[in-house]
Amino acid sequence: MRTIVRRSAVRAALLSAVAATGLTAAPAVAQTQPTGPGGQVPSPATQVDTAANPDAQVPQSAVQSIEDATDSSQPAQDIVVTGIRASLQSATNAKRNSVGFGDSIFAEDIGKLPATNLAETLNRIPGVRLNRDISGEGTQVSIRGLGPSFSKVLLNGTQFAVASDGGTNGSGGGNREVDLDFFPSELFTRLDVLKSPTASTLEGGIAGTVNLRNARPFDKPGTHLTVVAQGAYSDTNDKFGPRGAIVASHTFGDTFGVLLGVAGVRQKTRVDGYDTIGFTDANLPICAGGSAACNPGGNGFSFASTVPAGVGRGLVTGAPIDLVATSGLPLSQLATAIIPRLGRPSLTEGTRERISVVGSMEWRPSDALHFALDGIYAKSKRDYIRSNMNWQVRNSGPGTSPQSTGGMVPFDIKVDSNNVVTSGIFANSSFFSENSIFNQDTDFWNVTPSASWKPNDRVKVDLSANWGKSTFFREQPTFAFQTRPNSGIEVNYDNKNGNPQPLITPNVDLGDPNLGWQWYRVNVQNVRRKTETRGAHLDVYVGDETVNVKFGAAYDQAQRSIRAYDNTNPFQLSVCGNPCTGNTGSVPTASLAQYLMRSPIDNFGHLSRGGFGFTSFIMPDIEALKQATNYASFRDSAPETRGSVTGGATGDIDEKVFGGYAEVNGVSEVFGRELRANAGVRYTYTKQKVVGPSQIGTAIVDITARSNYEEVLPSANLSYDLFRNVKLRFAVSKSMTRPDASSILPGVTFSDPSAQVASAGNPALQPYTSDNVDLGGEFYTGGAGYIGVALFRKSINGFTATVQQQTPFADLNIPVDALQATQRQALLDRAAAAGVAPGAVAITVNRPINLNNLVIKGVEGTWNQPLDFAIKGLGFQANGTHITQSSDTGLVAPGVPKWGYNVQGYYENYGLSLSLNYVWQGGVIAANAPQNNLNVPLEADARGQLDLSAGYQLPFMDKAFRLTLDVLNITNTPIRTTIGYDNATYNVFYPGRQVLVGVRASF
Repeated sequence: MRTIVRRSAVRAALLSAVAATGLTAAPAVAQTQPTGPGGQVPSPATQVDTAANPDAQVPQSAVQSIEDATDSSQPAQDIVVTGIRASLQSATNAKRNSVGFGDSIFAEDIGKLPATNLAETLNRIPGVRLNRDISGEGTQVSIRGLGPSFSKVLLNGTQFAVASDGGTNGSGGGNREVDLDFFPSELFTRLDVLKSPTASTLEGGIAGTVNLRNARPFDKPGTHLTVVAQGAYSDTNDKFGPRGAIVASHTFGDTFGVLLGVAGVRQKTRVDGYDTIGFTDANLPICAGGSAACNPGGNGFSFASTVPAGVGRGLVTGAPIDLVATSGLPLSQLATAIIPRLGRPSLTEGTRERISVVGSMEWRPSDALHFALDGIYAKSKRDYIRSNMNWQVRNSGPGTSPQSTGGMVPFDIKVDSNNVVTSGIFANSSFFSENSIFNQDTDFWNVTPSASWKPNDRVKVDLSANWGKSTFFREQPTFAFQTRPNSGIEVNYDNKNGNPQPLITPNVDLGDPNLGWQWYRVNVQNVRRKTETRGAHLDVYVGDETVNVKFGAAYDQAQRSIRAYDNTNPFQLSVCGNPCTGNTGSVPTASLAQYLMRSPIDNFGHLSRGGFGFTSFIMPDIEALKQATNYASFRDSAPETRGSVTGGATGDIDEKVFGGYAEVNGVSEVFGRELRANAGVRYTYTKQKVVGPSQIGTAIVDITARSNYEEVLPSANLSYDLFRNVKLRFAVSKSMTRPDASSILPGVTFSDPSAQVASAGNPALQPYTSDNVDLGGEFYTGGAGYIGVALFRKSINGFTATVQQQTPFADLNIPVDALQATQRQALLDRAAAAGVAPGAVAITVNRPINLNNLVIKGVEGTWNQPLDFAIKGLGFQANGTHITQSSDTGLVAPGVPKWGYNVQGYYENYGLSLSLNYVWQGGVIAANAPQNNLNVPLEADARGQLDLSAGYQLPFMDKAFRLTLDVLNITNTPIRTTIGYDNATYNVFYPGRQVLVGVRASF
């Protein structure tokens, strides 16, 4: 059926599309045409007759031309579809016109997806996996199984970096990955994911390359103003927060245009969860001497050897304990029965604010010249307090420190076939309340000037530069309080209830400030991160669509700095004595009760499945403690230290990259069908300087390491029209990724206060390369519809994985006195219990190594299909990915799900639009074995999330207003990881549901 429209109808449709997205429209005809994912420039088109050719594709760049052509004095043209289907049509056009493997999302689709940022938006693309913060919001993306640092993320085709560290629980990423929660979808018009590289693409992404394109004034000529106002409600805390965006643009004729967009959000955040810091087993004398050889496993704590005071249950204080009789298990089984190191329900509560600004100017003085200046500024502030109530298993046992519990006494212990404890009573237990401030401030800005000169139809020269800077500061003090030893506390541990987490139920009220709390520890720890990028790129195009040559050069520099500051030991002595005995300091133990209170949260765990075992616990008046302890002066005078509070390495990295490429593109006919080809080679030379703080005696000094390396990266992409609506693709390439910045920083840092687990860098790591093969194609069913299949294989040489190794403390080159007080005392206690010198105590060290070879193989399937033949405006899109991997060492790349899929159903008609989206990702190995000396990996559960997006175009004021509704995580799906076994929960967080209600207006 052919539908005829006039200019006014098309104009109204285009304006409604803008109102629906809160954006300027997707790119219209511009002086510089956008390059598709495969590097091929689409042919311009001004008229498409879909009645004569129902399979014809309408390039997004033709939208404005079609509007101009539909003047009432001109012959009628076919309708240009807007809304969700328009964006899907644009994505299909880009895919069909590209020579390589890739996918695109356009502005109309971005605005209507149930997404709060660009990471959420990219999650719909096949082969793309999302890393989520504990709040449920997406932060980083992984492509085809490899982690976020293996994806090269570009901004308007140039390199950039953000200094943030991955979210609320940021563990100090290496900054090759990019936190995309900084970038609201309202300010961007196109996202491209390139999966098979071309020579003209910047190197650095074995997994793929993501290019973010911000809005520009000539995307939609004229004067336009778009306003987005939303209220965001979260059922975790029953609170609303404002979200909004304003985008204004104006073009002065055909020569000059300006655009300014601002987007912001302020959200009250609350997440209820459960955490463990891993699992461990007991150190028992099951053979002579109790050596590790006959007592394998975690050995993270000791049971009491004599009856502590207050145990009761018919036992006599001071008498020897028969652990076999009390536990009901033989010693050999009790020694390998695993329980959480710190079973701790956790409450994270606070405020998150973000503001993002985009500005763009375009100047087109002639048909041959085009200048543009794009700038982005973003600022994020997260102020959280995280309170954990820890069941203290780690390090419990006889010891000399004030934190020593004397050891637990096990009763009626039950284990499963994996020796995971399913139930039991643990007498003489201890709890400590751990309260940390997470104040995080991140700033980012980036400027990208560019110029394009086209002296004739066969030559085009593009020149661009970029300069960006980002800073991050985290203030993270901790105030922790412990129940008194031998206070008669019992824990009923129930891990057989079928819930995502066990129930840890004490026989006392942990919310009572007068329970008899004492100091456990205090910390003053800060971290500063800084990134700076700059570069210049030259690209020259010579030829026409039939045969053309591209060549160019690039210079990119990236500087990263991660520095940590710690004033814990002096602060601890000032506050509570050393080591927190309460006998000295400004707040002695006897005065603690006045600074403690019952948590104001009276519904803790209300969204969790099965609860946590208790719903109330103490929290400190942190502001009062800050004042009483002169905290600010200790924070501001904190000296530099080797280890970051995030657990990551510290130091500076400076990389200078020089590159050049040559590329040939051509179109010809083979057997009467079109064959497109792209082939080229890229050369890159890297100069790298790494500076890391190291311990020399009692002093910290910077040690510098330098390295230079080069790579030659060939690539070839072919696409062939087997039939009019069937396209085949083939690609071969070599790509590279540099080691994660955090992995090459030298030095050893401890990631826990008991000095049991440490992380070490490896400056000798070399970049890894991958030989890639891609094969696939699509069957185009008409309009936006197509069915696609892609097979890929990546053979990665030198892939880096983190493994755990047992290392004597003496081999770490760290003096015992350099440890924090709590770490030092924990180390001395373990040495005394084992009857060895402190230097002989085994430390678990996480260290990156190079695997000889890692092979990743996978298949992607996609089906986009309008269903107008059934119900006009109805349609769906679905994609799925299956990935397998293998390596010479048996280790695997963390974070690679074997299966993943995404299904979206949509309806759009009569001013109403509905989109229901379900994304499912299979379980993954988050970290290889061993974990805490247990020969099991850390695994993340499979997870599916259901989201809804709806809108209604109000039928008045030229349809300028649109009501919107987004519902995220409808089923309240938790985020969960385990240690080796499904009932060994490492952590689980309940982000809850989020509802966004608002209006979008476009004028």
